[in-house]
Amino acid sequence: MQQNNNLSKTLCTKRSVFLSISKMPCIFDDRHKSMIYEMLGIAGLPKLKHKGLCLSNSDTLKTELCKTDIPRLMELSNIVIEGKGQKSFFFKHSINCKPGQFIMVWLPKIDEKPMAVSYWNKNEFAFTSQAIGKFTNSLGKLKKGDKVGIRGPYGNSFSVKHNACVVGGGVGMASVSTLIDNLKNPIIINGARSKEHLIYLKRYKNKNMIVTTDDGSFGRKGFTTDVLDEVLSKNKQIKIVYTCGPEIMLKKVLEICNKHKVECEASLERIMKCGFGVCGACMVNDKIVCIDGPIFNSKQLSEMSEFGNFARLKSGKKVKIKEYHTIHQ
Repeated sequence: MQQNNNLSKTLCTKRSVFLSISKMPCIFDDRHKSMIYEMLGIAGLPKLKHKGLCLSNSDTLKTELCKTDIPRLMELSNIVIEGKGQKSFFFKHSINCKPGQFIMVWLPKIDEKPMAVSYWNKNEFAFTSQAIGKFTNSLGKLKKGDKVGIRGPYGNSFSVKHNACVVGGGVGMASVSTLIDNLKNPIIINGARSKEHLIYLKRYKNKNMIVTTDDGSFGRKGFTTDVLDEVLSKNKQIKIVYTCGPEIMLKKVLEICNKHKVECEASLERIMKCGFGVCGACMVNDKIVCIDGPIFNSKQLSEMSEFGNFARLKSGKKVKIKEYHTIHQ
């Protein structure tokens, strides 16, 4: 018992050091950060794992020891262009990931951001990004063979229930893609501003997919939510709707699901600095998105007054959701 307590204290100290140096760019440059991360890794998790302590009877200790909080540099095995400014970044590595979970992606000297795992099998995974700001534009310049810092996966996951409809808006399709891969014959509603911003058209060409664009350049002209309302009106077999995309869209999806008395699960996006509930940057009301989410059900969403209305900037300032999406890139 005393050994477990001491190890838990060591892990908490190590995590605090990691959080401190990762948020102090003026004191530590990325070369120093990398050296400290490496030292923490050598002195911490790997040795403890090799001693077999991950097989401890203590569930808390097991969770703490097995969680990857130190970025691991991984080499890009492939990069696939999905749409305009949208790319998927592949790694020949094995991670234990469930549909809807995310990883933290670190670019030295740039920043660290959460990204949904958009492709997954036993020996490979990928995330999909859209170039809209400094970090994501820097991602877009990477080439095969470059290395990226990865830690995670984090967060909860989608339930996997059949008789489902999946609604994805823009690059939000990335968060529901591994879920689609695990569902049996779901109805997929894939929407974007225009044809050039649609992703995964070839990937899901043999699925029951309805495509919409705001400008009518491909598929149906209109919004994903209009199609969802029609689908739920005609198909009473659908028991659950899964969704990810702009939060204004998610809010409307929830309203439609409530109207039709159909269960809903949505993946929310917020600024995240840690990924495991320490920094508090991703709060929505009393929920910590990185650990309570990013997946929330109908009941939870309905009780979150900030959902669809407010979000927090890097500074912690709460702003209207439209301003958040304008500033947060």
